[in-house]
This record gives sequence, structure tokens and C-alpha cells, in this order.
Amino acid sequence: MTKAASNKYGVKPFDIAEHLDNEAVIAEYLTSILADGDQDELLEAISQVARARGMADLAREAGLGRESLYKALRPGSQPRFHTVVKVLHALGVDLQAVPTIKAH
Repeated sequence: MTKAASNKYGVKPFDIAEHLDNEAVIAEYLTSILADGDQDELLEAISQVARARGMADLAREAGLGRESLYKALRPGSQPRFHTVVKVLHALGVDLQAVPTIKAH
């Protein structure tokens, strides 16, 4: 939606970051993205959560530089698994392995 349309109709574009306000919501959001198995989508989702929490604060909590965090979460990037885990821990969420349900 363009800014002109937004102003004309009194609506604003949906911003997921405005709704990522606690660990339970964040965990559910990331779990739904992980179910798709797409790395770029996961990095984008983590980026949205990071934006909701504040990039500078998150970078500090994860032990990363702010620019390093932006670089790691950029689409097409190939961050180390360790980096992703550090960011997730700083967000207050963990990865969890669960059995895959296969259709018979």
C-alpha cells in the first residue's frame, strides 16, 4: 500500500513487528515459519522479531555488533548456525526438535 493510499483511506500497512510483543507470540510465529523450512523466510521472520525488540539491544544481548546482526539476517545471507542460535536465545526462544508427522 502506498503512503498516499494509506492517508486517503485512513489505514496503515500491516506490520507483524507490532504484534510480536512477548516470547510466546514470538515462539509461535517462528515455529510456523520453521514448518515451511525456508531459510530466507526464517531469516526474515527473525529480522521482524529483532526489529520489534530493537536491533541494537538484541545485538548487544546476542554478543554481536549491530551491523553484524543486520548482515546475518539479510535475505540471501548464510549465517552460521551458532549465530542464529545466539540471536534466538537473546530473543528468549529456543529451537526444539519434534517428530515429523508423515502422511501414509
